[in-house]
Amino acid sequence: MADQLAPHFTGAYGHPVVQTPALDALAGRGVRFDAAYCNFPLCAPSRFSMLSGQMPASIGAWDNGAEFAASVPTLVHYLRLLGYRTTLSGKMHFIGPDQLHGFEERLTTDIYPSGFALTPDWEAAGVPPSDWYTMASLSEAGPVVTNYQHDFDEEAGFAAVRHLYDLARATDDERPFFLVASFTHPHDPYEARQRWWDLYDHDDIDLPDPIAPDAVDPHTRRLWRGIGAEGAGVTPEQCRNARHGYYANTSYFDSWVGRLVEVLDETGRTDDTVVIVIADHGDMLGDRGTFFKMCFFERAARVPFVMAGPGVANCAVPDVCSLVDLLPTLLDIATDGDDGGWPEMSTPPAGRSLWELASSGGAGAGDNSGGGNSDGGGSSGGGTNGSRSDSSDAGGEAFGEYTSVLTTQPMFMIRRGRHKWIHCEGDPPLLYDLVDDPLERNNLATDPAHAELAAAFAAETAERWDSAEIRERVLASQRSRRVVSAATHAAGTPWWDYSPQRNIAAEYVRDGMNWLHTSRGSRIPTPR
Repeated sequence: MADQLAPHFTGAYGHPVVQTPALDALAGRGVRFDAAYCNFPLCAPSRFSMLSGQMPASIGAWDNGAEFAASVPTLVHYLRLLGYRTTLSGKMHFIGPDQLHGFEERLTTDIYPSGFALTPDWEAAGVPPSDWYTMASLSEAGPVVTNYQHDFDEEAGFAAVRHLYDLARATDDERPFFLVASFTHPHDPYEARQRWWDLYDHDDIDLPDPIAPDAVDPHTRRLWRGIGAEGAGVTPEQCRNARHGYYANTSYFDSWVGRLVEVLDETGRTDDTVVIVIADHGDMLGDRGTFFKMCFFERAARVPFVMAGPGVANCAVPDVCSLVDLLPTLLDIATDGDDGGWPEMSTPPAGRSLWELASSGGAGAGDNSGGGNSDGGGSSGGGTNGSRSDSSDAGGEAFGEYTSVLTTQPMFMIRRGRHKWIHCEGDPPLLYDLVDDPLERNNLATDPAHAELAAAFAAETAERWDSAEIRERVLASQRSRRVVSAATHAAGTPWWDYSPQRNIAAEYVRDGMNWLHTSRGSRIPTPR
């Protein structure tokens, strides 16, 4: 799992510059979903929604400081009930005292706080600027020896690789396994190790297409103000530097994908393991003059979704889907497509299983060779390489919610077929035809030719979401968390940051042990 990886900036989805050979190879032998979305374009709520299979508002996943309640069942709990050994290595951004949420093993700590420190304040005057998402990520972009993000991903990757080897060595545990290896790259800061920075010629880094002033919506302007890009804006060189670092870190993440797949192959697990590569959300990366996420435009809201392994077809699927579909999909994989074998659920999943599409390709599936519909290649906009599945006939739907920084009103998204609808109380509605207008420059919400469609989306939004009621729930949650956070900091009480448990007495050679016995027990013979 990647953090902040937009599919548009990968080779598997057709970008002509970004090098992702491992992801390309998985897509080349598996299925690539060409219209997959997150359900909340921010790290923690997206992950909570994905793991629970529920929409964010239904579980109180309001922002990066909102608690993920221990009482919410996750796909990990369900897999454990089905007999799986469940392990997490790397980032999951759990907030609250439960730092496992069904995982029986957690190999690393997390990279971000477990407490309420990142709680927004919707009652502050205006829309406060972000102190986490700023222009510093652009002005400081460039090559580095290392930083905390690289340190973290090296640990997460090493622990995941070692765990796969340990599974191969295990003789007393024959359970099927579920391993999540979750990396923090290519999330900003856009700082890359020299090896990966040098993978790209700086002059080859593409720039985003310009946007006309009359195409800029109020939320985009809030993003400009919030990250400090209003006024002078982002210079071409700042944008190119940031993209250079992002592309380099995307290749770095891809190298870990390749390493994990290599270990599966080395240990003879390739033919009985389904590999899925996803992200929690994307990155605008200069499109519309803004960066990071926190909006429902394509580069922020879309995610890569590639699956390969036994029973998986080799195709590209145009159907719209989202991260809440992962839970029912994994349960179908674990039960061989028999939903009658699913564990009892307290709440039906908000998504649908994609296993039938993944295993058969579905009616709209296309050839998967040569890249997909990135709409982000070339000089940022139109460079689609190879074949692409046609999203004009896509089935499925995706819903999104946003209740965090740089807004003081809930935002909602509906993606269905070729159209996307975005609603935020107090802002003009947005309606885009993503087939004719993949860069989302032409708002059709007030176009007389689309009046009936816009009215239908508006009515559906009002029926699906009570914006005023959700806002009151958000405000109440923010107030409570600010009190707890202030008191905890004042008292110096420790938060809930996870400390991995290791039994070092069982590692390597210890007193009373023979090195030869240890060597033989740890050895994984080369397959012959």
